[in-house]
Amino acid sequence: MKFLIPRLDALVEYLMAIALTVLLLAVFGNSLLRYAFNTGIPAAEEVARLMFVWITFLGAILALRRHALLGIELIQAMLPRWARRICAFISHALILYALWLFLVGSWDQTLIGMHTYSTVLGFPTALMASSGVVCAGSMILIVAANLWRIVSGHPDAYIAGETAHASTISPNHENEQAGKQ
Repeated sequence: MKFLIPRLDALVEYLMAIALTVLLLAVFGNSLLRYAFNTGIPAAEEVARLMFVWITFLGAILALRRHALLGIELIQAMLPRWARRICAFISHALILYALWLFLVGSWDQTLIGMHTYSTVLGFPTALMASSGVVCAGSMILIVAANLWRIVSGHPDAYIAGETAHASTISPNHENEQAGKQ
């Protein structure tokens, strides 16, 4: 599992890089054509929108995995360890519920989008809604795994308000620390 997770992270980063490249080429190419030749690529807007949605949701998965989402840990840091664990359990349960709603809603939109097509390119709009299914499903796995670590008392469990864990340290952490000395 420790071998698979970094590979999946790298795959998501690679997919995001490809989507960003396609988005930039579509927007820049379309802008250049409009400015220089008073014409454009009708499909560029739809492609750019689709890539933007996928980049956003894939980035959210990586941010959750790396514990980089916005959070306020000030109050939890002042609590005793047992209270932080209870807060973490409650917050993880609420997050799982919200992600379940997100997954069900995205799945419903994906099913609807199977029979609805984009205006210019004619691709099923389910391609856009399915990004929510991928995002919610991945996030459920990440949050559920951390909840299991919290409940079982695993040392790698991420609990807000506690000091940095080995699983949350960036790959460049050693380089950053060396630069501070």
